[in-house]
Amino acid sequence: MKILVVGPGGREHAIIRALKRDAAVGEVHALPGNAGIAAEVLCHTHISAQDGPALAEFAAAESYDLVIIGPEAPLAAGVADELRHLGVAVFGPSQAAAQLESSKAFAKEVMAAAHVPTAQAVHAADAATAAAALDRFGAPYVVKDDGLAAGKGVVVTSDRAAALAHAEACFDVGGSVVVEEFLDGPEVSLFAICDGQNLVPLTPAQDFKRIFDDDAGPNTGGMGAYTPLDWLHSYTETHGGQTLDFTETVVEKVARPTLEEMARRGTPFVGVLYCGLAVTSRGVRVIEFNARFGDPETQAVLQRLDAPLGTLLYDAATGRLGAQRQLQWCEGYAVGVVMAAENYPDAPRTGDVISGADQAEQLDDVAVLHAGTATNDAGQLITAGGRVLAVVGSGPSLQQAVDRAYAGVGQISWAGEQHRTDIAAKALAGTIEVGGQASVAAQLPGWTHAGSGKVRELYTAAPGSDWEGENVLLMVATDRISAYDHVLSPGIPDKGRTLTQLSLWWFRLLEAEGLRHHVVSTEVPEAVAGRGLIVRRLTMVSAEAIVRGYLTGSALAEYRKTGEVSGIRLPTGLQDGSALPEPIFTPSTKAQQGDHDENITFTQLEERIGADLAARLRAASLHTYALAEARAREAGIILADTKFEFGLDDDGGLILADEVLTPDSSRFWPAQDWQPGRAQPSFDKQFVRNWLTSPESGWDRDGDAAPPALPQEVVLATRQRYFDAYHRLTGRTQ
Repeated sequence: MKILVVGPGGREHAIIRALKRDAAVGEVHALPGNAGIAAEVLCHTHISAQDGPALAEFAAAESYDLVIIGPEAPLAAGVADELRHLGVAVFGPSQAAAQLESSKAFAKEVMAAAHVPTAQAVHAADAATAAAALDRFGAPYVVKDDGLAAGKGVVVTSDRAAALAHAEACFDVGGSVVVEEFLDGPEVSLFAICDGQNLVPLTPAQDFKRIFDDDAGPNTGGMGAYTPLDWLHSYTETHGGQTLDFTETVVEKVARPTLEEMARRGTPFVGVLYCGLAVTSRGVRVIEFNARFGDPETQAVLQRLDAPLGTLLYDAATGRLGAQRQLQWCEGYAVGVVMAAENYPDAPRTGDVISGADQAEQLDDVAVLHAGTATNDAGQLITAGGRVLAVVGSGPSLQQAVDRAYAGVGQISWAGEQHRTDIAAKALAGTIEVGGQASVAAQLPGWTHAGSGKVRELYTAAPGSDWEGENVLLMVATDRISAYDHVLSPGIPDKGRTLTQLSLWWFRLLEAEGLRHHVVSTEVPEAVAGRGLIVRRLTMVSAEAIVRGYLTGSALAEYRKTGEVSGIRLPTGLQDGSALPEPIFTPSTKAQQGDHDENITFTQLEERIGADLAARLRAASLHTYALAEARAREAGIILADTKFEFGLDDDGGLILADEVLTPDSSRFWPAQDWQPGRAQPSFDKQFVRNWLTSPESGWDRDGDAAPPALPQEVVLATRQRYFDAYHRLTGRTQ
């Protein structure tokens, strides 16, 4: 194949290097290229990359089998359309499809239609609308220029005035902005190669957008990147009843729905769908889409690609990608460090002579990829842009890749050169937080992550630890909070510790009554002290055991429709909050994160787990509720209902597990305020549910959109309710 690569930067240099490794590619040209690219392939500089008609005529005349468009500006200008019009195969979306990047408002519209999880947003074209949106979402404020801004049109700040000033600056030049809620969690980039119908993902990468170490200073186009991301290896989400890893989650929840929506609109997306993501406490959320390979992530990602890139991109451009395409990757890691010119990103100085680039390239497992370079009249390599070079190191470990990248950087110099010294540093230190919890490597030496629930994390003993060989798990309660089968953001401060200590108090009280529970030890790593428990590994019963002493919630809704709850006939005339003649056992299915629990009858439970176990589960649940209800009443609290989870030990014994009788698993009402016929005051997360279903939240429970972020006043009020429940029941303040 004869291929033309359009673009002047480091991304294009990385693409060209990868193309040259493909045996099916015979000839590669660039337009316009740069000094580094020109040393490797023929560069054409007589045509502007944004002159679609001229570029298309040139490509057709030169009989290129494939044109690859690197930057966003030619795509937004419709260059790919001109090429296709003349029958030239092109890897890059049409102008209409490229709006996923060129218009943030359009991208939000597509995401809403495709039910893609993203931040809530308001498209604003005037200061009043922008100001109202800032007040709606609160700090930190996120304001994005609606159009192309080369990665630098986003302001994230706690200063409302600065956020509004950025919006007004966009309005002053005739633009508009998108104001968004802030997304917590680390950012990840994932590229999907698309042919309009099918897609194949590349490996996730993380880039570093700010100019200085520790993410200080203004945004840039990117100061470095690395891949793969070990701290995502244990990440899972549930979708369609399946447990997905991180890449699968992005494909099924983000990329594929977007691709299908674009096809439905008659503007199929062919090219790279760059998914800019936040891994939040509520799951993966899209920050933004780009319509091309990202820079500098491409330099690291393509360094590890062990598949023929030219063939892959040609197949995508011609609709031949197929539904089962798989890619091969080199073992190990790749780390790219960007070297920038003096005064970048504001007014970068150009014309400085660069030394040492050839020496760096000669180091083992080091690649030097040119971005803003040129040659002067004396034939010397000089700076010609803001981001000048990307030095990529490869190695069997992340540390070795980092060391090799910085060894290459150490060989290169010019006046005023600047680069970050902390690329991948947090990953090496194990301090990247996912879902509000720092990585296992940093917090829990001796334990390996085994799985995530809505609000808890589970770990198994690693080889060589004190618990190796023991049939135990480390169960850690996070500060995450869930409602209506969604994990909400932000979490509730101190929730994990408060609920763990309340569970322990109940376990000890119930143990004195002869009930068995799963707690083995409270001696846990310091990082999770107070919210971690070492528990017996059990075979969990595949149902939730719910006992209700009062009528409310989903049981009330069912009763109003049928006069029954889970197949149990109740007296007529009961109201919200009515005491039942006697407690009832109403089991439900146990859903994975992202799916929904469903109430079932006792007969259905017998069909699921067997009649004997169902009978034992009901008896144990009703007995435990009776003991707890009496103790709660002594403290002035009505235990309206509660959910238990049980497991089986090796001998088939029924063991109380998980958390127990907390404000997350129970409804606690102040006895002195109980009054049937209305919603009851509570010490539990019903307060959060009430806010979510109120007009104030603006959330449609029956829709597909994720719930909005909890306001600070709701977070603090929920935290206080948890403390109140703990104090009333235990008599303790800590």
